[in-house]
Amino acid sequence: MMKKLCLPLCSVLLLAVMLFSSGTGAHALVTRSAASALKPTTSEEEASRYIAQYLLQNHYRKVPANDSLSQQVFDRFLENLDNNKTYFMAPEVEQLRREVGNRIDDEFVAGNPSAGFRIYNLFLQRAREKMNFMISSLQTTKFNLGTPETLDLERKDKPWAADRTQLYDLWRKELKYQYLNMKYAGESNKNIVSALTKSYTNRLKLLDRQKPEDAFLAYMYALTTSFDPHTSYFSPDEFENFQIDMSRSLEGIGAKLQMENEYTVVNEIIPGGPAFKSNLLKKGDKIVGVGQGGAGEMVDVIGWRINDVVKLIRGHKGTVVRLKILPASQAGKGPARIIRLVRDKVDLQEQAAQKKVIIQGGHKIGVIVIPSFYLDFEGEKQHQKNYASTSRDVSRILGELKRENVEGIIIDLRENGGGSLEEAVNVTGLFIHDGPVVQVSNSIGGKSVLRDEDSREQYDGPLAVLVNRYSASASEIFAAAIQDYGRGLIIGERTFGKGTVQTIVKLQRPFSMFVKQPDLGQLKLTIAKFYRISGGSTQHIGVIPDIVLPSMIDSDVVGEDTYSSSLPWTTISKAYYTPENDISKDDIMVLRAKFQERTSRDQAYQSYLKDLATLN
Repeated sequence: MMKKLCLPLCSVLLLAVMLFSSGTGAHALVTRSAASALKPTTSEEEASRYIAQYLLQNHYRKVPANDSLSQQVFDRFLENLDNNKTYFMAPEVEQLRREVGNRIDDEFVAGNPSAGFRIYNLFLQRAREKMNFMISSLQTTKFNLGTPETLDLERKDKPWAADRTQLYDLWRKELKYQYLNMKYAGESNKNIVSALTKSYTNRLKLLDRQKPEDAFLAYMYALTTSFDPHTSYFSPDEFENFQIDMSRSLEGIGAKLQMENEYTVVNEIIPGGPAFKSNLLKKGDKIVGVGQGGAGEMVDVIGWRINDVVKLIRGHKGTVVRLKILPASQAGKGPARIIRLVRDKVDLQEQAAQKKVIIQGGHKIGVIVIPSFYLDFEGEKQHQKNYASTSRDVSRILGELKRENVEGIIIDLRENGGGSLEEAVNVTGLFIHDGPVVQVSNSIGGKSVLRDEDSREQYDGPLAVLVNRYSASASEIFAAAIQDYGRGLIIGERTFGKGTVQTIVKLQRPFSMFVKQPDLGQLKLTIAKFYRISGGSTQHIGVIPDIVLPSMIDSDVVGEDTYSSSLPWTTISKAYYTPENDISKDDIMVLRAKFQERTSRDQAYQSYLKDLATLN
């Protein structure tokens, strides 16, 4: 019988959407013998058991652990691994379905993710086979460029290859397509073969660094997103990155890195960080070794995955890290140089709220760009003096703009995927007198109303909010509240349509907080839905702007309603609130008419509309 876990009371309520690109198998993966196949660690098995219990007991959607769930996870996992159907063959897919398709739920509840590892290991085998096929074909195949052939680049809705003959023919056509692209770009045959061989060889080298964690994360992603799109598992390393995003700070050297072939290359130096202050590390430098402290072993990181290199470079404030670099000033060819940096706290200022002032037509307008509703949860908990907070930063910026005598303010929430529920409420409170901001309802019908209790309205002047299809969750709470109160004008596109609330649950054994345990990671769990104070939901529908601007973003591809596992749209009773009506319905009608009149005479705008029509 499954033991029950109580969901910890947690003040970390999240409202954010994370957009994932398709193609989990972007890099080729290593073939392994039965003896060396990836296997789940003890910690991963334990984490799997707790994830299952929290999902089945505490998720908003009560999904039974049965064969239907198993098949859904199975299909989702295969789709994530091989979305374009270029690795698996139909017979092995059906064999896997028969052998593990209905066992996933039973094994998962028991803390046994072996079904996922079996599928993942087969994927690794096929991916390695494909890389070797491509490399071998480049050396032996003479492409008949005069023979026309057809290749389906989008194979999501196509059947799996029936056998190896079909699979190899698909790979051959894919290689020919890549060859032709480079040929038409003017490359010689020698250069084409060399470049493509190097590309596939580099992928093979990355395969050797596949770890059990990679299989476990991919499998857990398929399983958690079968409950809803925003429930997900964070490994310890991923949770560290999540905390960095929310707190806008990290402890390290202050450099952004990227992979170029086998090398870790400096892509950007963050102003104010140790690397910036030292002037020893430059954009374009290649990092080939990392050493800890003044005399620790210099570890060769050529061919390492970027996440593993970052893990070595990050560390606690005040500690020393040594980097062996190939300077960009020497075209990255050496001789190598060793530099010494002292790690420090690095503030990611580009992720904080920013202001700018626009002067047009004799009018002075302030713009506040809010990239996310960030909050340093630990800093707030520890009562730190200057912890990162969206509402604090926006409040400060409002004061600055008022002193600059702006005539109106625009809040730019475009691309803002959400963040802290608390911050969404607090930022809204800066623009209204007081009253409800959002309603939250759990799976058993319990309802709470989150309010702005402060009667002070920091800014009561003309207000507009810019949104687009990527404005989600906490952004939608703010925009919806401003719209429901009639406090300002909403301009842009229909928003993303996420209306669910998540909490972060630390995976650990119950009642053992005083005993040292392995770090099993964290679970971001959907526990509630939020509603506008008018009673409507943003789920699927989003926030409809008062003034709609055309966009290049395809709403059929981006949005909550594009997810197969998203929760349904529902409504509840409205909250009691008093509209401020700074913008009335009549005002909006007048503004729409003026907007249509002005843009009909704007040649640049009309050309933009024609370009959009061509794209569609």
